Amino acid sequence: MELITPDYIFEASWEVCNKVGGIYAVLSTRAKTLRQQWDDRLVFIGPDLWKNVDNPDFTEHKTLLQEWRNQAGKENLKVRAGRWNIPGKPLAVLVDFQDYFNIKNEIYYRMWEKFGVDSLPAYGDYDESCMFAYATGRAIESLYRYLKLEDKKVIAHMNEWMLGMAILYLRDKIPAIGTVFTTHATSVGRSICGNNRPLYGTFEQYDGDRMARELNMEAKHSLEKQAAFHAGCFTTVSRLTARECRQLLGKNPDVVTPNGFEFDFVPEGADFGKKRAKARRLLIDVASRLCGETIAENALLPAISGRYEYKNKGIDVFIEAMNRVRNAHPERQIVAWIFVPAWICGPRAELASRMKQPALPQFPMSDPYYTHHLNMPENDRVCEYLRHLDFLNRKEHKTKIVFVPSYLNGNDGIFNVPYYDLLIGLDLTIFPSYYEPWGYTPLESIAFGIPTITTDLAGFGLWAKEAGISGNRLTEGVEVIHRTDGNYFEVAESIKNSILNYSGLSGETIAETASSAQTLSKQASWTNFIKHYYEAYDKALFI
Repeated sequence: MELITPDYIFEASWEVCNKVGGIYAVLSTRAKTLRQQWDDRLVFIGPDLWKNVDNPDFTEHKTLLQEWRNQAGKENLKVRAGRWNIPGKPLAVLVDFQDYFNIKNEIYYRMWEKFGVDSLPAYGDYDESCMFAYATGRAIESLYRYLKLEDKKVIAHMNEWMLGMAILYLRDKIPAIGTVFTTHATSVGRSICGNNRPLYGTFEQYDGDRMARELNMEAKHSLEKQAAFHAGCFTTVSRLTARECRQLLGKNPDVVTPNGFEFDFVPEGADFGKKRAKARRLLIDVASRLCGETIAENALLPAISGRYEYKNKGIDVFIEAMNRVRNAHPERQIVAWIFVPAWICGPRAELASRMKQPALPQFPMSDPYYTHHLNMPENDRVCEYLRHLDFLNRKEHKTKIVFVPSYLNGNDGIFNVPYYDLLIGLDLTIFPSYYEPWGYTPLESIAFGIPTITTDLAGFGLWAKEAGISGNRLTEGVEVIHRTDGNYFEVAESIKNSILNYSGLSGETIAETASSAQTLSKQASWTNFIKHYYEAYDKALFI
């Protein structure tokens, strides 16, 4: 059956032109595939957060949508138009939502009256997100009228609970627009795990509304639930989160839309080898200067990366596993990396100075296990656990660990290259997730030919096994470790054994493993996964 194809697509997220986490990667890599078909009939909408500072992700063009912007100004809409600085350079509109705080209570009353959204218990980022969502709804409504799209098939795609009010606004004002609402993780599910409650063993006993009250998540949960029920098509990213939506939101997703990858980010041929060698030199140089000793060129370089969710992302298990590797006294030098942005106040000045010196300093820096100054380092969970384990990169230990708490945007003051330009130099990555609706970081890893260890509590881990691997051996490109509510130490031990085994593999086997990883990653290209979005568009336009 032929699917209904939209004429225009408006897609909004807090992470459009605003790099925060994995949703940025999902949208920015998918954009090129969509733009090939829709060109500038694909419009991304994001928050205008960069007032007096240049936004590296956005280039404003005064001539783009100029007449509409003038008209929008008369409608008390403050917007800017330009290009999102990603492959494909899609059209992007940034909306300023600050003025809507003046009518916040009126907006919330309307949402309660029409849809039953309970905003009274709101706190934290709820207000800011909802004002952005309301402004987004108004911007789409304005564009819809200006472009005279009444006889066109139009999709408005909103990501996460933060854009829930845009779904509800458009449902009320322009029901002809086909709305798609994607939850990348339910707010209650994430909160259950973030509060150290077991999610899986007693999953069927959880009631989403009751847990929202217990966890003080009522406003977000209420908004997310109503958006899921009122959207023309409700989607999520994996069958793990589909189960979660059924249980906690009481709504079965209409379509599962797994996250793909755009391979234009991956260099090819001789360029790949050059970039890999350059990345390895930089990683080893930083570790050497931090620790004040020569790190071997053949040192094994494993890493974890992603958002700072200490338990959910398995950062705690990663550190535990690396401590076990250290205590096993491996012959080969190992430098483990934690690329997880935290609350920092800039690069460590002494390390930045050491990076400029021609000679390697012969003594370590104080606390030679982090690269950037942390605000309140005494309360940082990574540093706290490393100190507890006395995992402080002493010279007698061949296994080191380095915490990089900065966003790797090419201008962090130490590495000064983007994340992908370091990822390519690693030997393996480890993502022992406890709560991971999809898992973009392991997919990025294998796309670069870097084998990865994940768990069967990650949507990506389940997909990898469905794609044809056993998941039992890292040499398949992806190893999938069984994880439960209570097998923390068993997971750490399994990771330790995998690292030690991998460190002893021949160069030929390692090359075959890299090839297997990249071959598997091709199955997750947007070329293969975009069909799920077309199905969602069809569903939203059909009703």
